Amino acid sequence: MTNLKSKIAIVTGASRSKGIGATICRSLANAGADVFFTHWSPFHEFSGNGLDQEFPNMLCEELRSIGVKSAHIEVDLSKSESPSLIMDRVVETLGTPSILVNNATYESPVDFRTLNKEILDKHYSVNNSGTLMLSLEFAKRYEKSFPEGKDGRIINMVSKGPDSNNLAYIGTKGMMIAITEPLSVGLAPIGITVNCVDPGPTDSGWINDELRQQLLPLFPSGRIGVPEDAARLITFLASDESGWITGQTLKSEGGFLGR
Repeated sequence: MTNLKSKIAIVTGASRSKGIGATICRSLANAGADVFFTHWSPFHEFSGNGLDQEFPNMLCEELRSIGVKSAHIEVDLSKSESPSLIMDRVVETLGTPSILVNNATYESPVDFRTLNKEILDKHYSVNNSGTLMLSLEFAKRYEKSFPEGKDGRIINMVSKGPDSNNLAYIGTKGMMIAITEPLSVGLAPIGITVNCVDPGPTDSGWINDELRQQLLPLFPSGRIGVPEDAARLITFLASDESGWITGQTLKSEGGFLGR
């Protein structure tokens, strides 16, 4: 069993009980890590995914009941002050983290007729600028707190594919794939690995029956992915056992045939 005891992890974008972010939090906590998570309710109200205002507190208590420490903050990752705010709060409540899971995302489906600069900038401000600035703030503080330089982890959740109705989302996620390898080279000397996880289509509550019937034939294993599939891989990448894996984009999508 993966052992993350004495580790402190940040997971961004944990706002829904069935979401990948919350499932990652549970998986890391079950492996022994203390977990700090972020959430941003206005996005979920806008996206129509539904939101339970009490869920962050409920998740925090759920994680504590496992036997680990947990804390959380509502924060807009598109704001320039958010990376420092997140890191300050983590240190105040739990200590200096050694694991960062960049799960928070902004997504608004657009095609070539509807995509404009404003929509693209909204995606960029969260999926790229906010995520990267948080990663750099995490790395700078890690370097100061862990001068021996080992066991730091940054894990980016990414996506890909030919969906012409999701140009801004796939494009900005593609940038995270592109920057992972050079960032991994830059952070290797201070003991941080950087990897991407592509979970493919994941049934986290947004897949309706019609879409499920369309997707199911594209999974040769006979089922659609669930959040636990990605969470297991992320928990492994957060562990000491993954220390020689860096700069990679790993798929956890059950052989998904849609590209």
